[in-house]
Amino acid sequence: MEQKRTVALIPAYRPGEALLELLAQGKEQGLDLIVVDDGSGGDFAGLFQRAGEYALVLAHPENRGKGRALKTGMAEIQRRWGEAVTVVTLDADGQHRIADALRVLREAREHPGALVLGSRGLREDHVPLRSRLGNGITRLVYRLSTGVRVWDTQTGLRAFGGELLPALLAIPGERYEYEMNVLLEFARRGIPIREVGIETIYLDGNSSSHFDTLRDSCRIYKEIFRFSASSLLSFCTDYGAYVLFLRLARGWGLPYALPLSNVAARVVSAGVNYTVNRRLVFRSRAGVVRSAGQYALLAAAILLGNTLVLELLAEGLGVNPYWAKLWAELLFFFVSWFVQRRFIFGPRREAGEG
Repeated sequence: MEQKRTVALIPAYRPGEALLELLAQGKEQGLDLIVVDDGSGGDFAGLFQRAGEYALVLAHPENRGKGRALKTGMAEIQRRWGEAVTVVTLDADGQHRIADALRVLREAREHPGALVLGSRGLREDHVPLRSRLGNGITRLVYRLSTGVRVWDTQTGLRAFGGELLPALLAIPGERYEYEMNVLLEFARRGIPIREVGIETIYLDGNSSSHFDTLRDSCRIYKEIFRFSASSLLSFCTDYGAYVLFLRLARGWGLPYALPLSNVAARVVSAGVNYTVNRRLVFRSRAGVVRSAGQYALLAAAILLGNTLVLELLAEGLGVNPYWAKLWAELLFFFVSWFVQRRFIFGPRREAGEG
């Protein structure tokens, strides 16, 4: 079997001398090196000229963001070598060691088709509070949204085989949100995500990072919460219809007003939820007949359970029927999300995938 070429891809925006040290070490280990100057400006021209002694240097005329810099490098890798390559991405500020990059590369070669993350030991005391808290919150929200456990969602040290380049180039995102989009999309598609522990290095409290805490966090969390927005829309539709139908049914003196209102509201919201989830949230390629049938069974089961819980709370325990509806919906939100993600709209894994 032909030995795959090993390439280190480094996006760089106004880097320091640490970039040159990183490149020298990478060259010594036999890595092919590609650096993308993301519009650093004329003041850094000399440094990138020196970087050209070790690496192929690509340049953006203006700053376009880390995501775009990574895509520029990956497109060049794909053009030169196609799939016969294993790639590792590193940050340019000296926070990643070549020894760790080699470990992550080795893991990627041993597990083709997987994305391998170099995960930092974020429990250590010397990790800056901003990084520890930011990663902890993102890790929790990511786990709740996808069901996939990832310790270090923000690491820039990642390795993958060339077979993943087309998928990586197609994922949206131009700046820091791109790396989170990759994790979200790979989880959705069932592409394995593995982690390898690496050394934690923060220089001067991570002051060299160009990550804007407020602006770039908003970009990241916006993409995460997109996965939950459909359920919120469905809940609002369902609750609004429930209130309307319950008032009408009681005004007309209909028997069984509460369960009838709950059923009618659920029929309306189910149509909205199915359409949005299939087309926008999970972007499922499953057939409409199959997925609609499975969704109908799930909706019927949840409707039955929801109605029983609602009756128990409102009629049996005397809870206000509007508050009872909220509690019942909260319970079955988690049930519905899990079943849809795992069984109805979830990806169908190919044989051999982990």
